Amino acid sequence: MLWASPPPVRGSASCPVREDIPRVLEVLVILAAAFWAGMINVVVGSGTLVTFPTLLLFGYPPIVANISNSIGIVGGGLSGSWGYRREIAANKRLLLRLLPLSVLGGLAGALLLLVLPPEAFQAIVPALIVLGLVMVAVAPRVQRAAAAKGGQTAPDAAPSRRRALLLLVGIGLLGVYGGYFGAAQGILIVGLMSLVTMESLQRINAIKNVLTTVVNGVAALTFMVAAPESIDWTVVLLIAVGATLGGLVGARVGRRLSPLTLRITILVIGTLALVRIVFFS
Repeated sequence: MLWASPPPVRGSASCPVREDIPRVLEVLVILAAAFWAGMINVVVGSGTLVTFPTLLLFGYPPIVANISNSIGIVGGGLSGSWGYRREIAANKRLLLRLLPLSVLGGLAGALLLLVLPPEAFQAIVPALIVLGLVMVAVAPRVQRAAAAKGGQTAPDAAPSRRRALLLLVGIGLLGVYGGYFGAAQGILIVGLMSLVTMESLQRINAIKNVLTTVVNGVAALTFMVAAPESIDWTVVLLIAVGATLGGLVGARVGRRLSPLTLRITILVIGTLALVRIVFFS
């Protein structure tokens, strides 16, 4: 066990159960939150900002809520990635270069969660979300400028060596962040890739779905091995069911959005997530 003391158990004096809320209502609300999280994770990202506060509302300790959510949300990533399989196949080479960094980052982030206080990363979440939203907003202009400078017209032209290095380092660091907490990890990946690559937004979204799923999957396996006592398997099941269904719906919706609509959706949901963190956390 990597904590100095075990996390509080739901129902104990340090973590009282919300007796005023019926169990059936709790189950339905968690399922609904997981469905919405799975859907927006595929389309945009930041689904953790829906499920994590929901679990806290019902009295689950932060560590238990974070770990159980990380495991359950993998189902939504898998179903969403399946929905984007055509776009993923078109960018298989780039994806294979990025996957090892997400694996290592997710593992490092999960281990950090077990040894550091949650406040260590949560304090910078708002700044990271703002950075991601800015990158998403300015990406079209940056891409056009890069294409004009290089005399390129193809939307999938290869990035320069410096941009490629920035992409690799950024994906690795975002993997660490995702394994630790993961709120708005998808927005940050979309922002980074929009800024440093010439890929279309739909292809970026497809890659984002795979990378975030890998990070969550690696973190989930780490938690199951290193901290099984902090997993609430009922919560995992509820979130897995809701998120998987939401991921299927999200993929159908996301693939039909135009680049402009998808970008606006990312900015709107990201801003709402930022407001929730800053004013209601």
